[in-house]
Amino acid sequence: MDPKELFSTDLLDGAIAIERQCRPLPSVIVIGAGISGLAAARTLHDASFKVTVLESRDRLGGRIHTDYSFGCPVDMGASWLHGVCNENPLAPLIRGLGLTLYRTSGDNSVLYDHDLESYMLFDIDGHQVPQQTVIEVGETFKRILAETAKVRDEHPDDMSVLQAISVVLERHPELRQQGLAHKVLQWYICRMEAWFAADADMISLKTWDQEQVLSGGHGLMVQGYDPIIKSLAKDINIRLNHRVTKISSGYKGVMVTVEDGRNIVADAAIITVPLGILKANLIEFIPKLPDWKIEAISDLGVGNENKIALRFDRVFWPNVELLGIVAPTTYACGYFLNLHKATGHPILVYMAAGRFAYDLEKQSNDSAAKFVMLQLKKMFPNASEPVQYLVSRWGTDPNSLGCYSYDLVGKPTDVYDKLRAPLGNLFFGGEAVSVEHQGSVHGAYSAGVMAAENCERYLLEKQGYMEGSLPLVSVRHEILETTILPIQISRM
Repeated sequence: MDPKELFSTDLLDGAIAIERQCRPLPSVIVIGAGISGLAAARTLHDASFKVTVLESRDRLGGRIHTDYSFGCPVDMGASWLHGVCNENPLAPLIRGLGLTLYRTSGDNSVLYDHDLESYMLFDIDGHQVPQQTVIEVGETFKRILAETAKVRDEHPDDMSVLQAISVVLERHPELRQQGLAHKVLQWYICRMEAWFAADADMISLKTWDQEQVLSGGHGLMVQGYDPIIKSLAKDINIRLNHRVTKISSGYKGVMVTVEDGRNIVADAAIITVPLGILKANLIEFIPKLPDWKIEAISDLGVGNENKIALRFDRVFWPNVELLGIVAPTTYACGYFLNLHKATGHPILVYMAAGRFAYDLEKQSNDSAAKFVMLQLKKMFPNASEPVQYLVSRWGTDPNSLGCYSYDLVGKPTDVYDKLRAPLGNLFFGGEAVSVEHQGSVHGAYSAGVMAAENCERYLLEKQGYMEGSLPLVSVRHEILETTILPIQISRM
């Protein structure tokens, strides 16, 4: 087929021809101004490419959203750095910007992003759970998870983590918990669900523990992620309120159509929109995506986790990092992150994942805040009313349709390779294409850099430059040059 026939209109050929007369350097459209899109744009901009970023929202950051309406930074989306170590690809940026991390866990914490060093749990009647009970049930939970590995080895077919836990408890009655201990076990499972942003009956037993977690534990970004977003976006041509509806691609280039009908053309495009947007088919591809790409999009799950942040005029809670509510079911469990301990501001953040997160989105902001206050008053009957509150809605947000990706039961082993694989001059970024670090900020960042490097190589080779004789000199982002400073960490 003649390459021209890949385009549905002569408009694209004409527009590309006009632009080629005006610009000698390759051009790339990056779709999405989350950290993955900005990392891709930064990489290409610093390599002297012409870059245009199209973002559907009226702000930068995507699923990173640092809100300042409390008078201080509060991350209503991503807030942790998973892997507080120099090997983390974000470490040079964090060091160079002088950002502080508040470490909430070391390596191999049973709570994933928290240690059991600074916490307090209560039952639904407001009675504090004895610390020894929490520790003992935590050890039992570790044993249960270890036994699920044996279940996995015995069953060639995948199953959910919840199903595997049921098998373990059937085989080992001594691991079953009763009364208060059972409620604490449900709370541990609830925290596990929060890590994946999905219910335990949806999480793959085959892969749940196969993620390559960086060393150094986990840390909250005390000043929020916004400084990193702004640093990456500096001097980049970013167009907000530009919702992409169609991507036409062919040998001569790509044409991206936005919601108001305008067309933007370039030599290539990097697509970093959330997986939820791709799953909902909100962007039309011409030609259509191949079946293997569509299947890869379908074979990954998208989780949901929401935050309800409450600002008070005074601190009435204990000086611990985590406040939890144990209950007979994971759905009824809950927990608050105490930002006062990490940042000094009188703020508690209630966090909900999976089906419960979606159910909370059915409530108005006011109703959701009142529900959370009822939970808080079970623990602290004399709790004061919040001065302000914020509510996230990632699951129904039309710009995200979910929080981050996770492995569905029975997914193919090559799903990430297929999702990441380019299609001619279309390249794919975002946290969902990160093989080893999906669902994380540094995974999204690295995926954006990788997509940009692959795009750069493709376009330069297409222009006839052999490897080793590339004419463009990459200028590293100025912030990345400051690499001798240590990462600033509190709570050592």
